[in-house]
Amino acid sequence: MRPLTGVKACVFDAYGTLFDTASAARRSAGLLGDKAGPLAALWREKQLAYTWLRAVQGRHADFWQVTGDALDFALEALAIDRPGLRDRLMQLYLTLEPYPEVPGVLRRLRAAGLKTAILSNGTPRMLEALVAGAGLQGQFDALLSVEQAGVYKPHASVYQLALDAFGLPAEAIAFQSSNGWDAYAASAFGLQVVWCNRGGQPRERLPGMPDREVSTLEALPDLVGA
Repeated sequence: MRPLTGVKACVFDAYGTLFDTASAARRSAGLLGDKAGPLAALWREKQLAYTWLRAVQGRHADFWQVTGDALDFALEALAIDRPGLRDRLMQLYLTLEPYPEVPGVLRRLRAAGLKTAILSNGTPRMLEALVAGAGLQGQFDALLSVEQAGVYKPHASVYQLALDAFGLPAEAIAFQSSNGWDAYAASAFGLQVVWCNRGGQPRERLPGMPDREVSTLEALPDLVGA
């Protein structure tokens, strides 16, 4: 795969890209049984839908509230009612498991002198907890939250946060996301984009076009010359 050129910084989406959003439900499989998979999927679906709908309505609430609201919907929809389960799942969401390749990829990027950051819907508290829980402290120059923009992805002002953080032009930043809509929007904004298409999804019918498509982040260091 042909490398990208001129990359000075690598910026990552968090949920689904660096961290497995299904891991909270999976770690509660003893309580959820065969509903663990459906709960994880519906929880994530409603979580994203609520971010988009709130952005369109101009009624922002932070990602912790949105995540809780989405979980409440999913639990009710699937008729899951177990004492203490909601609180357990919300706390587990603060320590989602990183994908296996993530620590090694970040070490390679840092060793090559590239700047790194997270750019996420998550609140600062949520992102700090994720990074600490995964033992990834010191692997990022910045943890950028949409709370700084007051609106969710894919609003252009969110991607602008990465440019402002590093003082770099869009073409000097490689943005990585597993979410197709996010990858396409970042491309339309002007970032170089590596779509980490973990689920093997078809291409989006949206403005923009990711520069490269990979199934995990393992190939990223070679793509950016690290």
